[in-house]
Amino acid sequence: MRRLLQTAAWLLLLAIVVLSLVPPDERPVTPAPHDLEHAAIFVATGLAFGLGYANRHLLLIIGLVGFCAAIEVAQLAIPGRHARLSDFVVDALSVSVGVGLVVLLAMYNPYSAGPR
Repeated sequence: MRRLLQTAAWLLLLAIVVLSLVPPDERPVTPAPHDLEHAAIFVATGLAFGLGYANRHLLLIIGLVGFCAAIEVAQLAIPGRHARLSDFVVDALSVSVGVGLVVLLAMYNPYSAGPR
């Protein structure tokens, strides 16, 4: 199960890279609000990484927040794409919430192998 979660985490990260770096006219558009789209995929990514790589939560948050910053900066090189501080804030908070939920689940799960 852990290997499946790790694979899902990396696939979500890859999806974020692709969706963030394609030209704007090739990016899929949903009826969901922009910030909700960002929050959903980044919370899911944080959850997948948190579950897939147990007991590395602080390192995960640091690395994933760094990834959020890098993806925004990388958008500067794509014509028509914009690096936004507001996107970085939503992304960084969302990925941290995802990992944080895993920490909370581990703290309150009597069957968890992690520290309490």
